[in-house]
Amino acid sequence: MASIKDSCFITAPGFCPDCGSILPLLGERGGVMCYACKREWGSEVFGDMEMTYTINFNSKHTYSSSREADDSEDDADGPVVERRCPQCQNDKMSYATLQLRSADEGQTVFYTCTKCKYKETENS
Repeated sequence: MASIKDSCFITAPGFCPDCGSILPLLGERGGVMCYACKREWGSEVFGDMEMTYTINFNSKHTYSSSREADDSEDDADGPVVERRCPQCQNDKMSYATLQLRSADEGQTVFYTCTKCKYKETENS
Protein backbone atom coordinates (compact mmCIF):
# COMPACT_ATOMS: atom_id res chain seq x y z
CA MET A 1 0.00 0.00 0.00
CA ALA A 2 1.12 3.48 -0.84
CA SER A 3 1.57 6.19 1.73
CA ILE A 4 0.20 9.71 1.40
CA LYS A 5 3.81 10.90 1.71
CA ASP A 6 4.51 9.18 -1.65
CA SER A 7 1.75 11.11 -3.45
CA CYS A 8 2.15 13.58 -6.30
CA PHE A 9 -0.03 16.32 -4.80
CA ILE A 10 -2.25 17.10 -1.82
CA THR A 11 -5.98 16.39 -2.20
CA ALA A 12 -9.06 16.51 -0.03
CA PRO A 13 -9.82 13.41 2.06
CA GLY A 14 -11.59 10.74 0.03
CA PHE A 15 -9.73 11.54 -3.21
CA CYS A 16 -6.73 9.74 -4.66
CA PRO A 17 -3.54 11.65 -3.80
CA ASP A 18 -1.96 10.43 -7.07
CA CYS A 19 -4.60 11.18 -9.73
CA GLY A 20 -7.31 13.13 -7.88
CA SER A 21 -10.14 10.64 -8.60
CA ILE A 22 -12.75 9.97 -5.96
CA LEU A 23 -11.96 6.84 -3.96
CA PRO A 24 -14.40 4.02 -3.14
CA LEU A 25 -15.62 3.73 0.42
CA LEU A 26 -13.29 2.13 2.93
CA GLY A 27 -14.05 -1.56 3.22
CA GLU A 28 -13.65 -4.00 6.08
CA ARG A 29 -10.19 -5.05 4.94
CA GLY A 30 -8.77 -1.57 5.55
CA GLY A 31 -7.37 -0.29 2.26
CA VAL A 32 -8.88 1.07 -0.94
CA MET A 33 -7.80 0.87 -4.55
CA CYS A 34 -8.27 3.87 -6.81
CA TYR A 35 -10.62 3.17 -9.69
CA ALA A 36 -8.59 5.28 -12.13
CA CYS A 37 -4.89 4.69 -11.41
CA LYS A 38 -5.27 1.36 -9.56
CA ARG A 39 -2.97 2.48 -6.76
CA GLU A 40 -3.82 1.07 -3.34
CA TRP A 41 -4.09 3.40 -0.35
CA GLY A 42 -4.45 2.84 3.39
CA SER A 43 -7.20 4.25 5.58
CA GLU A 44 -5.16 7.41 6.30
CA VAL A 45 -6.16 8.71 2.84
CA PHE A 46 -9.61 9.46 4.32
CA GLY A 47 -8.12 11.64 7.07
CA ASP A 48 -10.62 12.33 9.83
CA MET A 49 -13.68 11.76 7.62
CA GLU A 50 -16.58 10.16 9.42
CA MET A 51 -19.50 8.41 7.79
CA THR A 52 -22.83 8.01 9.55
CA TYR A 53 -26.15 6.69 8.35
CA THR A 54 -29.61 6.25 9.80
CA ILE A 55 -32.03 3.45 9.07
CA ASN A 56 -35.68 4.40 9.55
CA PHE A 57 -38.03 1.46 9.88
CA ASN A 58 -41.69 1.76 8.88
CA SER A 59 -44.40 0.70 11.26
CA LYS A 60 -46.27 -2.52 10.56
CA HIS A 61 -49.31 -0.44 9.54
CA THR A 62 -47.39 0.90 6.52
CA TYR A 63 -47.45 -2.53 4.90
CA SER A 64 -51.14 -3.30 5.33
CA SER A 65 -53.21 -3.21 2.16
CA SER A 66 -55.74 -0.47 1.54
CA ARG A 67 -58.53 -3.01 2.01
CA GLU A 68 -57.27 -3.86 5.52
CA ALA A 69 -56.69 -0.20 6.41
CA ASP A 70 -60.05 1.04 5.15
CA ASP A 71 -62.71 -1.34 3.89
CA SER A 72 -64.69 1.48 2.26
CA GLU A 73 -62.02 2.20 -0.36
CA ASP A 74 -61.74 0.03 -3.48
CA ASP A 75 -58.44 -1.43 -4.71
CA ALA A 76 -56.56 0.79 -7.13
CA ASP A 77 -53.65 -0.17 -9.39
CA GLY A 78 -52.38 3.41 -9.70
CA PRO A 79 -53.61 7.01 -9.52
CA VAL A 80 -57.41 7.27 -9.46
CA VAL A 81 -59.43 9.61 -11.70
CA GLU A 82 -63.13 10.28 -12.09
CA ARG A 83 -64.02 8.23 -15.16
CA ARG A 84 -67.14 6.11 -15.60
CA CYS A 85 -66.60 2.40 -16.12
CA PRO A 86 -68.59 1.24 -19.18
CA GLN A 87 -69.20 -2.16 -17.59
CA CYS A 88 -70.35 -1.47 -13.99
CA GLN A 89 -70.93 2.34 -14.13
CA ASN A 90 -68.48 2.91 -11.24
CA ASP A 91 -67.21 6.52 -11.41
CA LYS A 92 -63.58 5.82 -10.43
CA MET A 93 -60.85 4.25 -12.54
CA SER A 94 -57.12 4.00 -11.98
CA TYR A 95 -54.72 4.61 -14.84
CA ALA A 96 -51.21 3.95 -16.12
CA THR A 97 -49.47 5.36 -19.20
CA LEU A 98 -46.96 3.90 -21.65
CA GLN A 99 -45.31 5.11 -24.84
CA LEU A 100 -46.18 2.25 -27.20
CA ARG A 101 -46.17 4.06 -30.53
CA SER A 102 -43.43 6.16 -32.07
CA ALA A 103 -41.96 9.01 -30.04
CA ASP A 104 -43.70 11.75 -32.03
CA GLU A 105 -47.15 10.31 -31.22
CA GLY A 106 -49.09 10.46 -27.95
CA GLN A 107 -48.92 7.95 -25.16
CA THR A 108 -51.36 5.08 -24.51
CA VAL A 109 -53.41 5.36 -21.32
CA PHE A 110 -54.57 2.14 -19.65
CA TYR A 111 -57.63 2.54 -17.38
CA THR A 112 -58.72 -0.06 -14.81
CA CYS A 113 -62.00 0.07 -12.92
CA THR A 114 -61.39 0.15 -9.15
CA LYS A 115 -64.53 -1.94 -8.58
CA CYS A 116 -64.84 -4.63 -11.28
CA LYS A 117 -61.28 -4.43 -12.74
CA TYR A 118 -62.58 -3.82 -16.29
CA LYS A 119 -59.72 -2.55 -18.47
CA GLU A 120 -59.79 -0.15 -21.41
CA THR A 121 -57.18 1.79 -23.36
CA GLU A 122 -57.07 5.24 -24.91
CA ASN A 123 -54.53 6.59 -27.36
CA SER A 124 -53.94 10.23 -26.50
